[in-house]
Amino acid sequence: MQSARRVQSEEARGYLHDARHRIMSIAALQRQLSTSAGGSVELRAYFTQLCQSLGASMIADRDSIQVKVDDSIVDADVSINLGLIVTELVINALKHAFPGERTGTIVIDYRSSGKHWTLSVADNGVGMPTGQDAPKAGLGTGIVEALVRNLDGDITLSNADPGTVVTISHRETSAHRSDISSAA
Repeated sequence: MQSARRVQSEEARGYLHDARHRIMSIAALQRQLSTSAGGSVELRAYFTQLCQSLGASMIADRDSIQVKVDDSIVDADVSINLGLIVTELVINALKHAFPGERTGTIVIDYRSSGKHWTLSVADNGVGMPTGQDAPKAGLGTGIVEALVRNLDGDITLSNADPGTVVTISHRETSAHRSDISSAA
């Protein structure tokens, strides 16, 4: 990240770091695809590798990001969307949920049943400010919303008291594509 060190603006430096993490997400996927058969990705291994990479680059305590994923296997194009969503939400939690020297835990959870699935990213941080203190939606939020739409999913944000939970869910209907399956 030599270019990030040369950039004077804190905001621009932040964008470069975020771009680096998005690239790391795709690199983790590439590693998973290279060891998989038929272009399918086992999500537990992929999310574990992805979160280890994010944790190593952003925080000292790698155990503060936990992955709880069932035996789901998804198509490569679906895994790209899911991996980028996880990357954005973990980066957001690391940036905002634990200000100063505060420590905490981020949990990535993915469960599927047939063609229905739920992905949640939860933290036990300071929670989301509300009212006038609520942050404006940034680039990461826009990326997550677009990816969720691409997956025909719904997104909800809730207070975990303490912390925040972002849940993305997909309920297969006859109008939805059949991209996701569970391992037998």
